[in-house]
Amino acid sequence: MIRFADVSVTYEGAAGPTVQGLDFEVPEGELVLLAGPSGVGKSTVLGAVGGLVPHFTGGTLRGRVTVAGRDTRTHRPRELADVVGTVGQDPLSHFVTDTVEDELAYGMESLGLAPDVMRRRVEETLDLLGLAGLRDRPIATLSGGQQQRVAIGSVLTPHPAVLVLDEPTSALDPAAAEEVLAVLLRLVHDLGTTVFLAEHRLERVVQYADRVVLLPALGAAPVLGTPAEVMAVSPVCPPVVELGRLAGWSPLPLTVRDARRTAGPLRERLAARTPAAPAPRRVAAPSVVSRSPGFLRGRGPLTPAAAPAVVEGLAVRRGRVEALRKVDLTAAPGETIALMGRNGAGKSTLLGALVGLVEPAAGSVRVGGAVPHRTAPRDLVRRVGLVPQEPRDLLYADTVAAECAAADHDAGAEPGTCRALVGELLPGIGDDTHPRDLSEGQRLALALAVVLTARPPLLLLDEPTRGLDYAAKARLVAVLRTLTAAGHAIVLATHDVELAAELAHRVVILADGEVVADGPTAEVVVASPSFAPQVTKILAPQPWLTVAQVREALA
Repeated sequence: MIRFADVSVTYEGAAGPTVQGLDFEVPEGELVLLAGPSGVGKSTVLGAVGGLVPHFTGGTLRGRVTVAGRDTRTHRPRELADVVGTVGQDPLSHFVTDTVEDELAYGMESLGLAPDVMRRRVEETLDLLGLAGLRDRPIATLSGGQQQRVAIGSVLTPHPAVLVLDEPTSALDPAAAEEVLAVLLRLVHDLGTTVFLAEHRLERVVQYADRVVLLPALGAAPVLGTPAEVMAVSPVCPPVVELGRLAGWSPLPLTVRDARRTAGPLRERLAARTPAAPAPRRVAAPSVVSRSPGFLRGRGPLTPAAAPAVVEGLAVRRGRVEALRKVDLTAAPGETIALMGRNGAGKSTLLGALVGLVEPAAGSVRVGGAVPHRTAPRDLVRRVGLVPQEPRDLLYADTVAAECAAADHDAGAEPGTCRALVGELLPGIGDDTHPRDLSEGQRLALALAVVLTARPPLLLLDEPTRGLDYAAKARLVAVLRTLTAAGHAIVLATHDVELAAELAHRVVILADGEVVADGPTAEVVVASPSFAPQVTKILAPQPWLTVAQVREALA
């Protein structure tokens, strides 16, 4: 169905090819996973299938890519639209209408399908993706995860023979991700649809793949094989595989079920041991800060009184929707809190209230003693900073240097402050680099540096691991741990249960705008089938959360 014949892609100004040596086939009716670290060209490979590369992105494509016999060099994206449906990493860039129902119908209208066919397929897709209750909602009012489901639905309705998906579950809660993957499997198994997708959260999808195409490094030749074969050599792997490598299991398990069947001896070895708890909350003294990494060195300790956030009885309305009600939350200095819950539960709204973007309908919000929505932005940035779901929303200049200069000016910081942060978080990135040319992880690091320039005691992050591979996530965790050790309070909204297990002291679960659980991470996630990490599920009833804990216990 999809054939890559000795394909390479080189972008203008690049020192060498982004991808090369691509010579493989994606058979009809299979689900093929494209894996690899951040920045190795996965989006380029996917874009070549639908003709976006090079017709839209530019660059030089050598070799040949064919889809259902059509050569993408001679067929532009609009001439492949009846065969290929594509959803990129950013759902917002995908939409052309204002409401959910209109968006689901748009692709079929463009192909000239009959009205009765369109009506039936819209209804089917609303039910398949759990969108029936949102059919009349403006897309702009949906959560990031709801928008992602709409984007996927809009390419399902025309019934393309090939679906190309870039990070399709990145903004979805665990239950919604399972629903989307179940739909994709149904299309593969029942209708013979070919699915080619890239996903960093391998724990969600690798067990469903018929085969895996691994891009191990930038410009490196791909490695092809079954999921088990590729995961045995892959530089990126889910926790279940990492645990299997640590324990010496052979064959390596790909699912929690298979791992549990093998884990008996490991549970016996761990029975007398206790998992290491997250680092205790503490506010840094000057001596602690002086030993911190470079991006905090010499900046002085935070003032504890300025750090906490206090939310009492918060209610927020968005039109007719009650987004939050009766929410209480306190964030202490040196504490990391993970906000979790299904898409649309109110996580981003709560972060918006903490940073002054949302005005409460009832209750109160105080950050560093100030009321956020009544505080001037120049004063507020010294109390609280938000890294949004899309880091590019904070980045508007043409170069990294210009972004840093603007951040220094906005924060009233010494010139060079932001650039020094970028040097620590993004080594090797030049001043003249355009932010749009950075990978998702690099853009996140740049946005984080922009926010940290003002040294806000409270740091908010909305889905910070979206688009990050495991190595980039580990670097982010190290940075955030350094910040909490220096006295920053961190509140992050996330669907990444592995991140919450690794980093958070507390987990707060929201449902329909209300807090339904609030407690220590180990207590909350172990008790939740939906939000438990893979290691917890494998080693239950023992309370292990991460592979790192197990490795430390066995050392």
